Amino acid sequence: MSETNKIYFIGIGGIGMSAIARYMLSQGKEVYGYDKRETTLTKKLVSEGMKIHYIDDVSLIPEGIDLVVYTPAIPDGHSELNHFINNGYDVIKRAEMLGRLSQVKKTIAIAGTHGKTSTSATTAHLLKHGKEDVSAFIGGIMSNYNSNYIEGGGDWIVVEADEYDRSFLHLSPDIIAIMSMDADHLDIYGDHNVMIEGFEAFIIKIKQDGTLIIKEDMLAGLSKNVIGVLAEKNVNVVLFGIDTETEVAAENVHVKDGKFFFDYESENGSISGLATNLAGRHNIENSIVAITIATIVGLDGETVRDGLISFKGIKRRFETIYEDEKLTYIDDYAHHPTELKSAIGAAKELFPNKKITGIFQPHLFSRTRDFVDGFAESLDLLDEILLMDIYPAREEPIDGVTSKIIFDKMKIENKTLVTKETLMDELRKKELEVLMTLGAGDIDTFVVQIEKLLTI
Repeated sequence: MSETNKIYFIGIGGIGMSAIARYMLSQGKEVYGYDKRETTLTKKLVSEGMKIHYIDDVSLIPEGIDLVVYTPAIPDGHSELNHFINNGYDVIKRAEMLGRLSQVKKTIAIAGTHGKTSTSATTAHLLKHGKEDVSAFIGGIMSNYNSNYIEGGGDWIVVEADEYDRSFLHLSPDIIAIMSMDADHLDIYGDHNVMIEGFEAFIIKIKQDGTLIIKEDMLAGLSKNVIGVLAEKNVNVVLFGIDTETEVAAENVHVKDGKFFFDYESENGSISGLATNLAGRHNIENSIVAITIATIVGLDGETVRDGLISFKGIKRRFETIYEDEKLTYIDDYAHHPTELKSAIGAAKELFPNKKITGIFQPHLFSRTRDFVDGFAESLDLLDEILLMDIYPAREEPIDGVTSKIIFDKMKIENKTLVTKETLMDELRKKELEVLMTLGAGDIDTFVVQIEKLLTI
């Protein structure tokens, strides 16, 4: 890597790609890249010193590129990517880049179909707060740092272990945390069992004498072969949960003054009266995993306590956009039925006597088709819903798959189908108490408009 001076990122504006680009820039490399559109994030990258263009044009590529990194979201017909491949450049996926780093650094890898971004960010913040000179590559913008990357020169790195496209198989972690293995990305894996096999292949990548943090039911579902490999590698397996008889657990979870409180119980000691700004019981689970990792690295209880309450959270992860005495507006990235259930459940726990209105934009035709029943069930937890068209991302339409298949299965009475063009007009008709925008597509482009509407 020391001989690599000029690096080109295809899809540089992606949340995972941009973190690696920032790392490379911090190492004194020249960073160039392409993305399909200019965004707030790409503007920030340019202001930091990167050179980015937004047209797929080979003539715009600078001379002397040593390494090309691309995201699997880039289509096969991309002319710049094919130019690099056909002309013998060193071309690797984003995950391979992280894999190279994990071979030379002590690596904490957080995996899961949901929970990995919040857990990775909380872990990185606790370590940074505890004066560990950690580097971190996060799949979201951390409010404390206004970045998805934390720069550090120490031995440890924190990375999200992404199951999409089996990217996490490039990693060689010292510590692995598995937050969830619910069915997702079935367009890649085909079925849930194959996805579980992907997680198993990742788990056995753990280094000798490493630590695996996992829930009891997920451990019980692993194959005998995986359990055998963990034993051969002398891996310390730590089970976690809420109100569970496990090695680490959260107890006495409750809400007070708009915050969640809990006690951290461990075989190696307890920390009572912890408070977090992150809402929901799912974030309590995320927090106890982050605390467990922090204590393994060497942080003490008081440092953990101060670090946890000082963490301000992640953009689009139950982010409070606007709040006054009558109304609260929350924006959340939830795009899977389990994530929706967690986010809506957190809102109901924080605001038990208020009406919860949700705006949801489904993400991907395949995910909508695969989880239509789960989406309907989760969205029925709302008091009223504005349901948008599907955000296609990388996919072509699938016959018969629209937002209406979710809409028709929902039992909630106060439900309305909307488009991007009709959303704001429909929203003006609502008497709002708690409003949530939910989804991983481009629903976030409405956040400023909605905030402006609420402040009129």
